[in-house]
Amino acid sequence: MSRHRAVIVGEATGWHARRLTETLAGRGHVAEIVPWQRLSAGLAISASERETIGPTAVAQADIVVVRGMPGGGRTDQRLEHVIFRMNLLGRIANRGVRVINSPRSLEVAIDKHLALCHIAAAGLTVPATRVVQDTAAAVAAWEDLGGDCLLKPLFGSRGRGLVRLKTAADVEAATRSSTATESCGGIFYIQQFIPHPGWDARILLVGARSFAMRRHAGVGEWRTNLACGGQAEPFAPPDDWLSSARQAAAAVGTEIAGVDLIPTPDGGVAVLEVNGVPGWRGLEAATGADITGAVAEYVEQSTFAS
Repeated sequence: MSRHRAVIVGEATGWHARRLTETLAGRGHVAEIVPWQRLSAGLAISASERETIGPTAVAQADIVVVRGMPGGGRTDQRLEHVIFRMNLLGRIANRGVRVINSPRSLEVAIDKHLALCHIAAAGLTVPATRVVQDTAAAVAAWEDLGGDCLLKPLFGSRGRGLVRLKTAADVEAATRSSTATESCGGIFYIQQFIPHPGWDARILLVGARSFAMRRHAGVGEWRTNLACGGQAEPFAPPDDWLSSARQAAAAVGTEIAGVDLIPTPDGGVAVLEVNGVPGWRGLEAATGADITGAVAEYVEQSTFAS
C-alpha cells in the first residue's frame, strides 16, 4: 500500500487530532497536525505558480481532514477568520486535494439554521424553530412555539450557551444579557423544547459505517451532552433512526458526521442537528469500538479513491 501525506487541520493538543495522526502514521502514512492559525495563502506575478498555499505540509498533502471548526468557538475569532479559512479550504479542494468533510458541507453544518433548513427540506422531522434578531421578536417567537423553548448559539457545540426559556422573563433576561450578546451575536436561534424521557441519541456516521450511543441527562440537568455531565451507553438504533441519520448527513453533505436525534411524544424521531466535525471520544469509551481506526481507514480509502 502506498504512503500518502495527510494533514489534520486542528489544535495540536486536541485528543482527536493526535489520535488520528498517530493512527494514520501507524498505518504507514505521513500525517501532520496543522493549526488553523498556520494556514496562509499567496499570489505571485509568475504564471508558473500564481497561487501558493502554506505551510508546505498543506501544499503537499494528498488529503486534508478538518478537526475543529474554523472559528474554534473562541470569542477572539472574528468573522474574517471563518471566511478566510473556509475559502482557503475551498481553494485546497479546487487543487484536487480531498478535504473531509468538504468545505461546502462545513459551511452548511457550522450554521445551525442553514443545516436545519437542509434537513427539513429532505423531509425529516425537526423541532419547530425561529431565528430572530431582537428581544421583542424573541418573546413573540417563544409564545408562538408554545412557551417552553431553548435558546441556542447559531454556531456552537457540546451544549455550550444553551438556555432553557420557560417564561417570558427568561426570554427577556437571556436575550438582553451580555452573555447572550457574546455567545449569540444578537442572532437568537429559538427552538421548541421537545419533551423526552431524559435521553437522546448520537449516531456517528463514518462513510457506510455507523456507531451509536444513548446519552442520559445528569441529575437535575435537562441537557444530555457528555460535556454537561450526561452519561453514555451503547445504543442499537432502530432502522428508522439510522435512516434518518443517514438522510440528515446526506442533506448537509457530510461524509463523517455526528447526528443528534431525539424521540418525539408521538413515537417518532426528530433530528436535532448534524455536527460536521464530530467528536467520538465519549462514544468510543461507551461502545469500546475503535472509532479512530474506522476514521483512519475511511481517510485512507478516500485518498486512494481520489
